[in-house]
Amino acid sequence: MGMRAWFFSENAYHLLPDSKEYDSIRVKLPNRYYDPKIGADLYHRFIDEWQIAEELGLEIMVNEHHQTATNLNPSAAVVMGALARDTRKARILILGNPIANRREPVRVAEEMAMVDVYARGRLECGFVRGVPYEMSAGNHRPTRMMERFWEAHDLIVKAWTSHDGPFNWEGKYFHHRQVNIWPRPYQEPHPPIWITALSPASARDVGEKGYVVACFLTGFDGTKNVFGSYRERRAELRLPTPALDRFAYAALVYVGETDEEGYAGARKLMWYLESNKVPPQFTSPPGYHPTASTVNAMKGTNPGIFKMFQNPALGPLMENGLVFAGNPDSVYRQIMKMHDHVGGFGHLLIMGQAGFLDHEETVKGMQMFVREVYPRLKALA
Repeated sequence: MGMRAWFFSENAYHLLPDSKEYDSIRVKLPNRYYDPKIGADLYHRFIDEWQIAEELGLEIMVNEHHQTATNLNPSAAVVMGALARDTRKARILILGNPIANRREPVRVAEEMAMVDVYARGRLECGFVRGVPYEMSAGNHRPTRMMERFWEAHDLIVKAWTSHDGPFNWEGKYFHHRQVNIWPRPYQEPHPPIWITALSPASARDVGEKGYVVACFLTGFDGTKNVFGSYRERRAELRLPTPALDRFAYAALVYVGETDEEGYAGARKLMWYLESNKVPPQFTSPPGYHPTASTVNAMKGTNPGIFKMFQNPALGPLMENGLVFAGNPDSVYRQIMKMHDHVGGFGHLLIMGQAGFLDHEETVKGMQMFVREVYPRLKALA
């Protein structure tokens, strides 16, 4: 099996007033702007699109965010439950549970075990640190997050793999007198684990564990550094060389019949980047970002990729490998350029719906990808 493709949508609520009317799309945008009737139509539309993705032969990816119009999944577990029941063959990936922010990792272990059983063993379980905007929204601490993250991870894995009655957990952050989850996961010993890493430092820990490492919109060099760090750590520890299926890359992807049609679809997907209007107190809560990158941001010396997010344009986004768009041959070449630059990856996470890309356009982009591009990616040795 060559590369595997996953269809991903953030289930956004894009029907917002002029952005001059509000200063942040996250955390504090009043929910009076949300129409529950339109929202219900959107929820069902997005589930339909994931079902179509499965029919076409794609796998499924879901995530969660909180207090934002950019993502209407405050509980990915609920969406995963619906998809686990409504699908039959696709793998379903959550990328992921923000476990550094969850006060009850045991609850995450239970929810994910339940989804895995519903899906009869099709769950791929991702864990993420959580984005900075959600620190204040969830009343979380932005400091020592990775310590909390790994303790939560250890507790979840232990809950999944302990089958002889309750165990006691007295950690630094979590305390449980009796952990004994029902149901236990369908897959043995537990569902495959994925972890998002946006920096070389965090990739080292993921590499040590041999989990799938995923990069989201990190471009050519960012992705190469993360994947390289994962591989280096494996080599340092004299662990087996990781297969390509340990690496995943997420980008905005739209395939049209012509380059023009592909670019038009991609421009609509770019709503995801253009609409992300968030003031600095939410993007940079004290202690969330490493000191060095905070200093760089103040000096204005952060890599160009950050500037692109502030003023997104299709040309630079494509040049930097954040968007793959155009006709099938163009998109195949763009994906392979990224693949070769970073030493290969086995999973392409396709952000194939966002903003004003309507249902028909979303489905057409998927169909074009599956018919014209995917066979070539699957054939990669």
